[in-house]
Amino acid sequence: MTALYDRVARRFEAGHAKAPPALWIDPRTCEMQSFKPAAVLIAMTERARPGMLLLHRPSTMRAHPGQIAFPGGRIDPGENPVQAALREANEELGIDPAQVRVVGTSDRYRTGSGYEITPVLGVVPPDLPIHPNPAEVAQWFEAPVDFVLDPANQTTRTIEYEDRLHDFVEITWPDGRQDHVIWGVTGAILYNLSHRLDWNAD
Repeated sequence: MTALYDRVARRFEAGHAKAPPALWIDPRTCEMQSFKPAAVLIAMTERARPGMLLLHRPSTMRAHPGQIAFPGGRIDPGENPVQAALREANEELGIDPAQVRVVGTSDRYRTGSGYEITPVLGVVPPDLPIHPNPAEVAQWFEAPVDFVLDPANQTTRTIEYEDRLHDFVEITWPDGRQDHVIWGVTGAILYNLSHRLDWNAD
């Protein structure tokens, strides 16, 4: 996992010297006083065309039913964000933490539902055995990094919610079988990461 890790680590370090883009802020959080800490794992696969592991939440879940997400969840007492993200990825997709080479943590994102999410970026070998937990994962898929991080594929949309207009980023990845529509928190994290990594600059 040397070539991809080195490329991502170099861009990650350089990109985080810049300020986050404007759409990184959820305006609902300006009125909130406290947040529950959480973490997600952004796992990039070591391929000639690197991929990114994502999952669909079951429609029966109370929080964010049916939405596309990164593996992740609350940070337990005594954990740091990296430990939490690796634990959640193991619990949800069966990813062995020893197989993840962590690049670093990106900008924390505060959600309107009261969470402060730390994205953890890591590199994993290709074709890892995935064992999804059906209680938390309806299905999983791998989307090309150069597609989801390309600003040309990130559409800004507006929705009215609680008598306010909210801008959000939507990314649709067609894998030949279905269209995976990525939005909400996951869309915001990818939008921010695309600015941090400037993936298509090579």
